[in-house]
Amino acid sequence: MQIARFEVFVIGDGPEIDPDQGGVEPLACIRVHTDEGLTGLSEVFRVPPKVVQGTVGGRDSHFGRILIGQEITHPERLWQRMWDALMHTNRRGWEIIILGALDVAIWDLYGQMLNQPVWTLLGGTQRGPFQTPIGHEVEIVPYCTLVSDIWGGEAMFSQQVERAEALAALGYRAFKVEPMMSTPEDVVELARRFRRALGDTPALMVDVGYLFNDVPTAVRVCRQLEEFDLRFFETPFPVDTPEPYAKLAKQTSIPLAMGEHGVTRWEFLDMMDRGQVTVVQPYVTTCGGFTEAKRIVELAVPRGAQVCPGNWSTQILGASSVHLAAYSPVTPFIEFAPAEVFSSPLRRALQEAGFPVRGGTIALPDCAGVGYVLPDDIVKHFSLDG
Repeated sequence: MQIARFEVFVIGDGPEIDPDQGGVEPLACIRVHTDEGLTGLSEVFRVPPKVVQGTVGGRDSHFGRILIGQEITHPERLWQRMWDALMHTNRRGWEIIILGALDVAIWDLYGQMLNQPVWTLLGGTQRGPFQTPIGHEVEIVPYCTLVSDIWGGEAMFSQQVERAEALAALGYRAFKVEPMMSTPEDVVELARRFRRALGDTPALMVDVGYLFNDVPTAVRVCRQLEEFDLRFFETPFPVDTPEPYAKLAKQTSIPLAMGEHGVTRWEFLDMMDRGQVTVVQPYVTTCGGFTEAKRIVELAVPRGAQVCPGNWSTQILGASSVHLAAYSPVTPFIEFAPAEVFSSPLRRALQEAGFPVRGGTIALPDCAGVGYVLPDDIVKHFSLDG
């Protein structure tokens, strides 16, 4: 079986729905077609669609020259072929994100060829039942990322807590509040309001979105947050250097998290070793695909770190997070942007087509490949091509 051609299409909610409030901004998706009729699917988060369209095309395109006509043997061989071809270009940024999306689509094809779920081909489940935070079954636990229409103050507190309560009533059991663009006092108060409303049982994370520039302020905030039993505190500083993370890690008991835009295992290695970050958050496509995400897990295990895949995108990407978590022994949670509390018709449609959340968990997939089937009517209705 050989790679015959690529198909790139763009979907989105359109400009009337704010991406910062849950709308799906223009999102390039890739289908890799084989000469035997199978197709593999992936999305390409946060890469301008025209960049994807310009580099993933016919035989004369950037990635077409590397992959079209190649036999699908093991995905790692094709990943290495792409990686080696980029030796004298970038090997960071958009090139690696697109490489990662192609890798996910190829793993999807590989699983279909062998009639096996991707997580079994990554190495089978490596986790025990007690590594699932809420029970005795091996399941995947999504945490709901909450944003609000307004940042800071009472409006932010009430809207994010109300959304958490609504989702908890649906069975979700883990939540990440986001007091971005807020004062240090509001960061602490949002966590306090969450615990007051939902109690001590739900897992709670806090993401401040690179809010601080100095370690003393972050230390003061973390010491006040420690009473709320956080699973992690995400991106307190810009990620240009991990050194402030290491200084903060020495002064708080809260695990620090980063990695949503990280590419390649080398950046994650730097986060863990130089930054003393103990929760890394690779997006499966952004970091370099399943091939590279598995390597990140393999680096995290001997360092005692957790890998909680990020996903402020759609459940096309979310399906890949499920497979990585099913394989990983250090993944208690995956990120989930719940369509139930956001005004995005596309997000809702893509979630309904994905793996269902029942009782706050996602069952291990038994499908061949990744197993996300994107309905044609969704593509047609939300197409932004042309």
